[in-house]
Amino acid sequence: LQEVTASSRHYVDRLFDLDPQKVLQGVIDMKNAVIGNNKQKANLIVLGAVPRLLYLLQQETSSTELRTECAVVLGSLAMGTENNVKSLLDCHIIPALLQGLLSPDLKFIEACLRCLRTIFISPVTPEDLLYTDATVISHLMALLSRSRYTQEYICQIFSHCCKGPDHQTILFNHGAVQNIAHLLVSTSYKVRMQALKCFSVLAFENPQVSMTLVNVSVDGELLPQIFVKMLQRDKPIEMQLTSAKCLTSMCRAGAIRTDDSCIVLKTLPCLVRMCSKERLLEERVEGAETLAYLIETDVELQRIASITDHLIVMLADYFKYPSSVSAITDIKRLDHDLKHAHELRQAAFKLYASLGANDEDIRKKIIETENMMDRIVNGLSESSIKVRLAAVRCLHSLSRSVQQLRTSFQDHAVWKPLMKVLQNAPNEILVVASSTLCNLLLEFSPSKEPILESGAIELLCSLTQSENLALRVNGIWALMNMAFQAEQKIKSDILRGLSTEQLFQLLSDSDVNVLMKTLGLLRNLLSTRPHIDHIMSTHGKQIMQAVTLILEGEHNIEVKEQTLCILANIADGTTAKELIMTNDDILQKIKYYMSHSNAKLQLAAMFCVSNLIWNEEEGSQERQDKLRDMGIVDILHKLSQSSDPNLCDK
Repeated sequence: LQEVTASSRHYVDRLFDLDPQKVLQGVIDMKNAVIGNNKQKANLIVLGAVPRLLYLLQQETSSTELRTECAVVLGSLAMGTENNVKSLLDCHIIPALLQGLLSPDLKFIEACLRCLRTIFISPVTPEDLLYTDATVISHLMALLSRSRYTQEYICQIFSHCCKGPDHQTILFNHGAVQNIAHLLVSTSYKVRMQALKCFSVLAFENPQVSMTLVNVSVDGELLPQIFVKMLQRDKPIEMQLTSAKCLTSMCRAGAIRTDDSCIVLKTLPCLVRMCSKERLLEERVEGAETLAYLIETDVELQRIASITDHLIVMLADYFKYPSSVSAITDIKRLDHDLKHAHELRQAAFKLYASLGANDEDIRKKIIETENMMDRIVNGLSESSIKVRLAAVRCLHSLSRSVQQLRTSFQDHAVWKPLMKVLQNAPNEILVVASSTLCNLLLEFSPSKEPILESGAIELLCSLTQSENLALRVNGIWALMNMAFQAEQKIKSDILRGLSTEQLFQLLSDSDVNVLMKTLGLLRNLLSTRPHIDHIMSTHGKQIMQAVTLILEGEHNIEVKEQTLCILANIADGTTAKELIMTNDDILQKIKYYMSHSNAKLQLAAMFCVSNLIWNEEEGSQERQDKLRDMGIVDILHKLSQSSDPNLCDK
């Protein structure tokens, strides 16, 4: 290091010369020495050139030419490695450059902006540094009108530093839309492109921005029309892709209808084109991910995409080779693509998940694509968390098909890798994997048995204790599906696994979804007579307590109806009936709900009564007498005159 730095030392020494002219020449020589030379850049940083350059840049006494050359050298140092950028940040380069933007000299401003741009596009720079001083954004907006370079660099800074809704709001409130819109028709391609990128990050998942963009016009033309022109095949690929992203965000935000021709005839086909194997790896990834987002919630778009350019077959290539033969002209590209091949797999899984979200025929086509199930199973155990998540999403989408649950899912024992994924995955994977498990546990699914044998009950019971709401819902939902028409042993295992405390915890959960699924589980557990009697003999007291608790609480009609149906199931037991008949409080509640203003609750309460009074069952006479004494017959007389035919019949 000493030898190397010794040869570079004279560059730094000259920065301290007393003659300003020699200092300027030293900076210019340094500039020429570091261009394209990473080693030289590192040496100068080690030798402490950065603090001195920053000092000269900020000195009022420095000539504008010197200050500009300092900004250029700093920009060149920033072009090196990430470590270089870290060193510059440690020397507080950003405040110094932002201060420089207040200068009246345009050349100096442009040099500061170019350097800021290089620093902000580095992954090691925190975006928030742009937003620490509120005046910075409005000053940048004002500088947009100065030159095509200020336009290009400022748009690039904005598009790299706009991460998430907070940043979008700040830029939007500072007039980003109005200030940047006219740059879309600039004579400079670079300016047009950076402005377009700005809009693509501003509009992403942001209804406020999207709704505004629809009505903005430049030179008498609305922005969506300008975006559509930028989608055309004769435009550069990055321009086509970025404008497709803008239109996609606007469509998902509801600013453009999904059946609008600019989506169906322009945006969707453009994104499908990006998936072709002639495109570069990153274009194929971005194309597929954007298309997946565009069609995610719309059945019609899913159908159109599935029959455009053989998309389903085309995506199978994403699993084969990362580059098309025509793209492998240089070995560097091949090396890059092999390292990033997992991104292609992730994108393909995402798009398959969106394509198969609703339509049975599309799911069938996806599953019949060569080795599809094997690919998903492999994807579930990949090292990349993004691939695992996308593979689980894809599996979840396909698991909505009854047909596939019975066939392909069974043939490939999909449940095995799925159970493995559930062992210790991060929450975002757990949520989708547990949703998939819910589908695999439906009563017609042949996977139900082996899943039970592999310790699913324990796993699902632990999910119901999660802090994460979606996991609690899925855990209890899967148990509900598992208990449906299950044998008594499974039901007992579920109750043992959950524990009474946990059951009460779930029944007092603040989320109505958790409550409804827990009641659904109870209802499924309390079905068929021997099971009802067995469970009520072991857990009767607690279950009756829970029922009372809910019927007295502030709950919606659906919750109360489900609870009364559980009572009706208990009333259907042979010995379990007595738990109702000896509980005056519950009997009064049944009576109360028979006269309720809501017909659903009245019907559910009458089910309880009818299950208690069957003539052919032992003890029916005593039960009928007790109910008669309570005045139930009078209520029934009244209800037989009801205008509601269902109530009348019952």
